[in-house]
Amino acid sequence: MTNIVLAGGGTAGHVNPLLSVADAIKKLEPDAKLSVIGTAVGLEHDLVPQAGYELDTVEKVPFPRRPNKDAITFPWRWSREKRKVRAILERRGAQVVVGFGGYASAPVYSVAHAMGIPVVIHEQNARAGMANKLGAKWASFIGTAYEHTGLKPGSATTIERVGLPLRPAIARLAAQINTDGHAVRAQAAAQLGIDPDRPVVVVTGGSLGALSLNKAVAAAAGDLLKRSQVIHLTGKGKIDQVTTDVTATAGADAINDLDPTHAGQGDYHVAQYLERIDLAFACADLVICRAGAGTVCELTALGLPAVYVPLPIGNGEQRFNAQPVVAADGGIIVNDSDFTPEWVRGHVAELLDNPQRLHELGDHAWQYGIRDAADIMARHILNLAKTRG
Repeated sequence: MTNIVLAGGGTAGHVNPLLSVADAIKKLEPDAKLSVIGTAVGLEHDLVPQAGYELDTVEKVPFPRRPNKDAITFPWRWSREKRKVRAILERRGAQVVVGFGGYASAPVYSVAHAMGIPVVIHEQNARAGMANKLGAKWASFIGTAYEHTGLKPGSATTIERVGLPLRPAIARLAAQINTDGHAVRAQAAAQLGIDPDRPVVVVTGGSLGALSLNKAVAAAAGDLLKRSQVIHLTGKGKIDQVTTDVTATAGADAINDLDPTHAGQGDYHVAQYLERIDLAFACADLVICRAGAGTVCELTALGLPAVYVPLPIGNGEQRFNAQPVVAADGGIIVNDSDFTPEWVRGHVAELLDNPQRLHELGDHAWQYGIRDAADIMARHILNLAKTRG
């Protein structure tokens, strides 16, 4: 029996790759016994059991960044969670631990190293987080979505750009596009109620939306609708403002319905959120979006050209995510402050007027993208487990 413990969580960006790799392991070795170490407050608390895997929880112990009360209590709390992790790894009979970053991963890396259990890491961001930086020196194998993540592997570590383990819906779509893109576009368009033969621009700022994207695109709706259909996923609580702005610039009859509360017959399709975003991606000729690591990796895996508008906070992490794709001529970066209605009217309209340029961007995005990361990770993990068996 192969026993593997996966660790990570907090956000969908950590949990989704973890679950994709777990599923790939089960596909290659159905008898493998898998469990997950996460926290009780991250998305893993719900998503891991829903996916059919057992979850063991530890407390979040952030590394102190300044001298304060948390810094004083950190050594005690860190030792406490490491004791919990040791008990979990012993009970689970772990032969390999696989970490995806986040609070739960750090103590798992430390304890596994002390116990002589091989460590495998996946880093999805262009700039690695603190947990994976800690574990890198002990890892047997590190798979990354990007080159030059800032990780400093140990002398015995193999590091390889493997891509992002894709969500099942995106992985299926990539395979379908590779087989018959026209057919999958027609099927998706029928489900969304749009014309498969006219260009489609997809706008998304994630589940919460992006106010600057919403304002700029909605204000340029009249120009966009002369050239394309628009699927605008506004984010929770932001649909009414987008509807108002589109109505002001393109007329009330421009709005159509991807959300039952907004009926209409126009070509500007609005919804707060689309559970089946793969349907929108299947129809997209161009995507306007933020530049989170998951978004960038999924769009390149699908060969979709994109206008990336990095979130203007932190140390510019999102810009790092998009830069390699733009360097490969698979997309365009624009600063959030520069992404105005005038920019959309000029640059996006120019792209839509040049189908050959859109096609080139899409081809280069596809060439940069990787579609089998989950399987690559799974094979490395199982090979390590066999050496421990």
